[in-house]
Amino acid sequence: MTTPPRTGRRRPPHRRGAAATAALASACLFATACAGPPRTGADTSFFALSAGTPRAAGAIDSFTWAVYAEPLTLDYTMAFDYPQNTILSNVCESLMRWTPGLTLEPGLARKASNPDPTTWVYDLREGVRFHDGRTMNADDVVFSLDRQMDPDNAAAWAQNFQNVSGVTKTGPLQVTVKLKKPDSQFPQYMATAAGVVASRAGVEKAGRNYGTSGGLACTGPFELGTWRKGQSLELDRFDGYWGTRAKSGKVLFRFLTDASARTNALLSGEADGGYLIPTESYARLNRSGNGTLYFGEGLSTVNVNITNMKGPLGDVRVRRALSLALDRSGFVTAGLGGGGSATTSLTTRAAWAGSSKGVRKSAFDVLPPPVRDIAKARALIEEAGATGAHLTVATSSIGQDVSLLATAVQAAGTQIGLNIRLRSIAPNAFSALFTDPGARDGIDMFPLTYYESITDPLDLLTNFRTGAYLNFAGYSDKRYDELVDRATAVYDPDRRMRIEARLQQRAADRLPWIPVAEWPTAVFLNKRITGAPTSIAYMYYPWAADVGAAT
Repeated sequence: MTTPPRTGRRRPPHRRGAAATAALASACLFATACAGPPRTGADTSFFALSAGTPRAAGAIDSFTWAVYAEPLTLDYTMAFDYPQNTILSNVCESLMRWTPGLTLEPGLARKASNPDPTTWVYDLREGVRFHDGRTMNADDVVFSLDRQMDPDNAAAWAQNFQNVSGVTKTGPLQVTVKLKKPDSQFPQYMATAAGVVASRAGVEKAGRNYGTSGGLACTGPFELGTWRKGQSLELDRFDGYWGTRAKSGKVLFRFLTDASARTNALLSGEADGGYLIPTESYARLNRSGNGTLYFGEGLSTVNVNITNMKGPLGDVRVRRALSLALDRSGFVTAGLGGGGSATTSLTTRAAWAGSSKGVRKSAFDVLPPPVRDIAKARALIEEAGATGAHLTVATSSIGQDVSLLATAVQAAGTQIGLNIRLRSIAPNAFSALFTDPGARDGIDMFPLTYYESITDPLDLLTNFRTGAYLNFAGYSDKRYDELVDRATAVYDPDRRMRIEARLQQRAADRLPWIPVAEWPTAVFLNKRITGAPTSIAYMYYPWAADVGAAT
């Protein structure tokens, strides 16, 4: 994600943070005491954010997990969306690791050091075995990171390597990354799919089939088992794992594209749990007595992605009018099941955890309130000469958060004089909106829930830089680009976020996307199992290894 689609429904790999100085940066990356995101931001009148679920009481033979779509591939270079990362995080590991508390700790690298602003040195763990039986060394790391930078691979994470001038082996278990210029974001992305290490021999043996059949030649607590295309995918516990042994012997992921089918599977016990719970099912699951619905930190915002600025949406007055006309509170109630909060911020408040109170205040106090003003919106449409203009918004049956936001956009447009039609896209094809320009032909907007892959606002804000992966509409602002470059180069979090506050203000004014709501992570566990994290860390943390018997 992260720069590429870490949104999918987005929430693509969407993708960052640093330390006060080069030295402090490397220290903070591994300190468990470094602050995670504050438990604030969303409206807690409907739900309470949980730090986690109860620890497992013991081992379990297997459990079944519901996912809303089948991954097109499990190649880590293309792990930009929920289905891929939910599975891959348990099979493939990265140099660093995102914890359930959304802080960083060592992963396959036992230590990371930052001897100067443009150098990162990763010292690797000894004796780590790949699923193909080989032992990890520096050559595998160099090969794995180089695949992200190879233009022939069209990697979803390529943008996160734009400042990398070279990755070299500097010892049998040491790799050095040289940067073209200081980059506060790069070291943080090494905890996402961008930093995954796979066996060079295993990847080369698989060739073009890597990620779609056979093994993945990674190091995680589970290895890829049977993949029944269109139905399910199994993970088998890897008994040669270097870390803590997984509590479950097997995990079965079932591909249930219909929201009702996923809910029914959870209620019947056909599936033991799942993330990305259909919002229309929150109340039903909560009172079912069959298990527990948890909410945790999501670092997620729901937005309207503007994909075409060559037509009416090229006039900022039309974008501002749609923003003013949107019924955000109504969407939170109906589309998010009451689990969220209306916002005009593209970033979550939790993403600003590394900044001072004054910086957070400057980032949010200048934003308009999330209230409707139909009269002002109509006036802007008339002023822009856009009355009666035709626009198309994509929708999908993935869940009511997508379908009802598309409907809300259509309703807002109708009220202010626009003619907006809906185009329905199948759940399995929705991810193509992020990877295939042809899939976006004739589409002006689509609902996008963006999750940040690091606890830094720049993860999202960099998407509006000229040429950025998710900048589908070709938005370009020279001053904005300059501020992104300035922020990226600053390692001290508070100084960096002062610049990011200005980026947030500029994005709020120009609206390259229209922000709608903050949204927590939801996870349902039936009475058989427990141990899964409640935060969005499950995208890059081997969460399934913690799941075991509830009693």
